[in-house]
Amino acid sequence: MSEIIEVIFSINTFTAAIRMATPIAMAAIGGVFSERSGIINIGLEGMILTGAFAAVVGSFFTGSPWLGLLAAILAGSLLGLLFAFFTIKFKADHVVAGVGLNILALGITTWLMQVVWGQKGASPEVNGLPEITLPILNKIPILGDLLAFHSPIVYIMFVTVFLSWLLLFKTSLGLRIRMTGEHPEAADTLGINVYFMQYFSVTLSGALAGMGGAYLSLGQLSWFSSNMSAGRGYMALAANIFGQWNPIGAFAASFLFSFSDAVQMRLQGINLNLASELIQMIPYLLTVIVLAGAVVKSKPPAALGEHYEVGK
Repeated sequence: MSEIIEVIFSINTFTAAIRMATPIAMAAIGGVFSERSGIINIGLEGMILTGAFAAVVGSFFTGSPWLGLLAAILAGSLLGLLFAFFTIKFKADHVVAGVGLNILALGITTWLMQVVWGQKGASPEVNGLPEITLPILNKIPILGDLLAFHSPIVYIMFVTVFLSWLLLFKTSLGLRIRMTGEHPEAADTLGINVYFMQYFSVTLSGALAGMGGAYLSLGQLSWFSSNMSAGRGYMALAANIFGQWNPIGAFAASFLFSFSDAVQMRLQGINLNLASELIQMIPYLLTVIVLAGAVVKSKPPAALGEHYEVGK
């Protein structure tokens, strides 16, 4: 028992959890923006996957992982814009359109991998983003071990959490986004461009999810593999709901999921006389339980999932 406790609460476990939380948290914060404007974003999974692919393609052809990161942001934004176009312009069901987007992203990335590299399983290795050390933080005990040596996207994620909270709850733009998701009729009456707020929010959602995907392919690894998002978009959706559509809450929920994932990975190195499949189920089972409880207790934006006709 002491060995299990030591594994669960070790610095290595918490450090791994921070790294694994990054793609989930980035997509979850993207989901916050989208759903605060009234658009349910089931398509986060496809946006992460597309961002991961675009990042590797960008790095492969330019040799620069930073341009790969830019490509991921652009690809995620375009996919977010496409999703917004169908849900806002054509009033498509948000859930159906999101699932369709995920299937589209999986199919296109698998096909393009064969077109670009002539292989199905994984891309060639490319230049990834180097881990950096924060010179002051690395001298602080414990905190330095946790936060001083990570990919740049990890630090971008922490900044994004704070700036997103600031934008949503302390600026007039954030108030307009939230009002659009709560009461679009009132927002329209006050002269707020409801469609613009929704397009902006969903496109931003795609950009953040794409950056999360770039972390998978250029931060953790240096290549792309088929379906490497592996359900993180759905975890992000759950984190968004469990976090009550708040960037800080979304990050906290993302860390909870990633911590459980880090724990299951560490527990596989201990002889527990349990099938490895049971241990690997821990993060996904937790996601289902948390999502079920969150859906029951949460209070989403009032107009979430509804279609609004401007001027009517």
